[in-house]
Amino acid sequence: MPETPEELDSAVRMAAFAFLEDQLLEGAGETLPIDILRQGFTFRGRRVPLLGPQGIFKPAVLPEIPLTIASVPPRKGKPAPYDDTPGPDGSLLYRYRGKDPTHHENVGLRKAMMMKAPLVYLRGIVPGRYLPEWPVYVVGDDPSSLTFHVSIDDHTVLRQNESLIGDEAAEVRRAYVTVQARQRLHQAQFRERVLRAYRECCAICKLRHRELLDATHILPDKHPQGEPVVSNGLSLCKLHHAAFDRHILGIRPDLRIDVRIDILEEIDGPMLEHGLQGFQDHRLVIPRRSEEQPNPDFLAERYELFRRAS
Repeated sequence: MPETPEELDSAVRMAAFAFLEDQLLEGAGETLPIDILRQGFTFRGRRVPLLGPQGIFKPAVLPEIPLTIASVPPRKGKPAPYDDTPGPDGSLLYRYRGKDPTHHENVGLRKAMMMKAPLVYLRGIVPGRYLPEWPVYVVGDDPSSLTFHVSIDDHTVLRQNESLIGDEAAEVRRAYVTVQARQRLHQAQFRERVLRAYRECCAICKLRHRELLDATHILPDKHPQGEPVVSNGLSLCKLHHAAFDRHILGIRPDLRIDVRIDILEEIDGPMLEHGLQGFQDHRLVIPRRSEEQPNPDFLAERYELFRRAS
């Protein structure tokens, strides 16, 4: 029996979700570069890109409903054309393409809402990198404010073949996942901004493997001044992040590294010698731009904690 348009649509979406999951497992962190999204994947011999020139995108392989929606990071002096903001009902507000509710891309999203079609939301973090969220559903349409209401659901719902009908349990779950997605967005933005400022290398050992790098808070986020800004961040490899968090090493306000005295005196293998002891009194590698460099007051407060722990 020939495949129906609905069956084709579903097959393409599931292939897109599987592609994204594979890319994230193989890549670094939670974000993907724009080139991978523009290239997309191959479905039955046809290339299926995931990102187009506009925020609402339907690849040619799909009959009529878009596959992805995207927002871009704000640029100085320019409003983001497809920014997302939280709505009063807990959903995200996603702006129309232009101001015409009958534009074919807006009509496509309206059809996605009617058909309860799962989408991919590509959320711009920094220029050239996106945080993918899926499955995403259009759950409301407000022509008066030129916005759609969007909710994010859990990946496991698709894997478990649960009902995607908008029942009460699904609404509660999506509201919770959407809140988590906002928090994930803020964490990803902090990570990408810090790694970019430090040119994707560890500020201590200069390791350049992105998948082994973390954006580390100088003052923790629970601190009154622990905001997710680059001047409160350090790009550290996982070893030095753990050592910094556990006060095995500290960073002085003059950007010099101190290793805890008992660690300096310990005798072990080459990993301890070269991974920690060898960086005693070395100077931190810092960003070029002064506004992105570590705040010396933050370093002083954090260094005092290191001194107490030592």
